[in-house]
Amino acid sequence: MARKMLQFTRLDPCQPAKRPAAERRGDFREISRAFEPERAGDQASRCEQCGIPFCQIRCPLGNNIPDWLMLSATGRMEEAYQMAASTNSFPEICGRICPQDRLCEGHCVLEQSKHGGVTIGAIEKHITETAFAEGWVEPVVPPRELAASVGIVGGGPGGLAAAEALRRIGYQVTVYDRHDRMGGLLIYGIPGFKLEKNVVERRTKLLAQGGVTLVSGTEIGRDLSFADLRERHDAVLIATGVYRARGLDCEGAKLAGVHAALDYLIRSNRADLGDQGLDPALDAKGKNVVVIGGGDTAMDCVRTAIRQGARSVKCLYRRDRANMPGSQREVAHAEEEGVEFVWMAAPEAVLGETKVTAVRAHRMHLGMPDSSGRRSPQVIEGSGFDLPADMVISALGFEPEDVPALFGEPRLKTTRWGTLTVDDRLMTSLDGVFAAGDIVRGASLVVWAIKDGRDAAAAIDSHIKAKPRDKTKDKAKPKPKAAQ
Repeated sequence: MARKMLQFTRLDPCQPAKRPAAERRGDFREISRAFEPERAGDQASRCEQCGIPFCQIRCPLGNNIPDWLMLSATGRMEEAYQMAASTNSFPEICGRICPQDRLCEGHCVLEQSKHGGVTIGAIEKHITETAFAEGWVEPVVPPRELAASVGIVGGGPGGLAAAEALRRIGYQVTVYDRHDRMGGLLIYGIPGFKLEKNVVERRTKLLAQGGVTLVSGTEIGRDLSFADLRERHDAVLIATGVYRARGLDCEGAKLAGVHAALDYLIRSNRADLGDQGLDPALDAKGKNVVVIGGGDTAMDCVRTAIRQGARSVKCLYRRDRANMPGSQREVAHAEEEGVEFVWMAAPEAVLGETKVTAVRAHRMHLGMPDSSGRRSPQVIEGSGFDLPADMVISALGFEPEDVPALFGEPRLKTTRWGTLTVDDRLMTSLDGVFAAGDIVRGASLVVWAIKDGRDAAAAIDSHIKAKPRDKTKDKAKPKPKAAQ
């Protein structure tokens, strides 16, 4: 059905229907139902087709959003998918987990003019799911095979995006990951209620079918030396992400019952995948849970605890709702599911003899802006209070691991924050070794990792083509065993 655009004057914004909170609290399936095709097309027709598309400008990938909205509204769904996939390696993933309220949708002209922004993320998901259902999504087929090979360390969104882009050119690409599945935090860090694991596995299967070699369970520096990795490939990309949790810096932080967010989420996701049962220490069932932090990882933790059957779940955050870094939609979903938010409060100590029994917190107020422009939270003296807790989860963000030490390569230069130093070509201090994603920019969004991976692929392509070909590397290059 062909629709006219600019229908925002007669149509209100509408998201796909969500499963009732009482139902979704009991499982880890995605909370939104599929967008009905007729309604998705109507929502796409609300687009104003702006002369200056702020939605596209605010998208890290520069997605051609107005174009694929128009194609979707006019029933040209296959073209809409091709348009979406031309700038985004994984549109079905971004449509699910991007914080659209902070990016494209939040900067939609209709949102700014109080008409309500176009529901871009839900339409992107609808377009890609339609494409998969219709068989329009196919493995990469390069125009010609190149002899040069690239090794990628890290099977998360940045590494996989780079692999897809390099394979599309024709390079022989091998992705190494220390976990037993590809996907990185897409598999192990993000719960199924936001991103079901078969969505990620469907995409990695396509990469393998397109000729990308996926090697799981291989840790560089332990199972394969970094020197051997460089010898094996014409270029190397480091896309390991950042996995080291920022510690809780207060008295009692080492008590039993205090856990890092990623440890908690990985174990829960492994249980959801059927790998292993829950460790009783990391099972929130019947417990009073306090999660400290206000980002998307904190939202993943509180909503996971609800699904595990926690007695109560509270999120402790030192700023107010308007100043939290996490998605406002995720906060709303959490509240619907029974999470209680304790705004303007920060931990002073974790209480207990050997095991946590409570969190002592104090109230905060927002003072003058700090160097980032955000108002700095300050303690209100004499405002202390206690929150009962059997489990405390610290979700205060992530920092880089010591990559030079892990890889046994001290010549890899790092910044004072521990991220890898790169030049304007994304090359590290070692010739032919590139880096992209969180290991360069610090903990960030999946969409930025995809952007960085695609940019790194272009830089690697230019680097390899500019160098004289070393014919000796074409002889009997070791072929790693692919992941099953």
